[in-house]
Amino acid sequence: RWRDGKISNFHYLTQLNKIAGRSFNDLMQYPVFPFVLSNYTETTLDLTCPESFRDLSKPIAAQNEDRAKKYKENYQVEIYYYHSLLDLPYHYGSHYSNSGTVLHFLVRVPPYTQMFIDYQDQSFDLPDRTFHSMATTWRLSSYESTTDVKELIPEFYYLPDFIKNFEGFDFGKRQTGEKVNDVCLPPWCENNARLFILIHRQALESACVSRSINKWIDLIFGCKQTGKDAIEAINVFHPSTYKVADMDTIKDPIKRNAYLTMVNTYGQTPLRLFRNPHVEKIPQVDQGTISTIFDSGAALFAQLSRRNIEEKSKANEIIPLSKVKGVAG
Repeated sequence: RWRDGKISNFHYLTQLNKIAGRSFNDLMQYPVFPFVLSNYTETTLDLTCPESFRDLSKPIAAQNEDRAKKYKENYQVEIYYYHSLLDLPYHYGSHYSNSGTVLHFLVRVPPYTQMFIDYQDQSFDLPDRTFHSMATTWRLSSYESTTDVKELIPEFYYLPDFIKNFEGFDFGKRQTGEKVNDVCLPPWCENNARLFILIHRQALESACVSRSINKWIDLIFGCKQTGKDAIEAINVFHPSTYKVADMDTIKDPIKRNAYLTMVNTYGQTPLRLFRNPHVEKIPQVDQGTISTIFDSGAALFAQLSRRNIEEKSKANEIIPLSKVKGVAG
């Protein structure tokens, strides 16, 4: 049904996460969604231009060629020391989804706020490390940091509330003197959380993403998750993130606790769902209009948001998108 365009990319990814053992009730196995855009700094966004999007055929951490080369070199070093370390070689010592990542993104939304504080030994994180900017988050994950390889969570595509600091939490000031409050959003959405989510969701459903999302599925849920194909795709993570050990078989309490600690820290890779390359989505004929996008978007957020972001009298208002090209139903 997804291949034929009968269900959305969002719906399909949600179902894949569910089948792969991911759950909104488990921070260590929380649903994982992709970064799809690469433009978080410009005043305009073109959803018909491939350059506006990340390369979904590559892991988020390997978007930059220099960075990809570094991870390949790291893997070769791991192979060299493999026999002495008694550990399988890997490209990344961290993971694209773990409890820390989920709490990092949802820190503004109770009850995740208290869970984050507990995770951080009864305090908020340093202001400069707190989730404060979409542009910074993309920059760190895609090319700037060698340890940050985060993908996104579903909330980036349906819930504007987690971007706003409605509770007025004091996250402190960054080294620049800037107070951390609401998440800083791209100029093309004019710092409007609801508009950001609507456009971000539209990007997920765009033709550019629909043509290549199957390649991301190969990395996360499919044939490039493990084995030779994963090595070639620069997609091998720390061994403890894979389902390689049955906890019931680990009798030594010290080893068992150590393994649990690693799982809690590194995160867990989803269950593998596909052995062969995932099918491509059949291109769909665009029959929508901008008005249907905002009508359906307003209905969606009326159901999913715990607050009204705007007054009820403006709930169905169509916001002009002069800065965004390619928005369609």
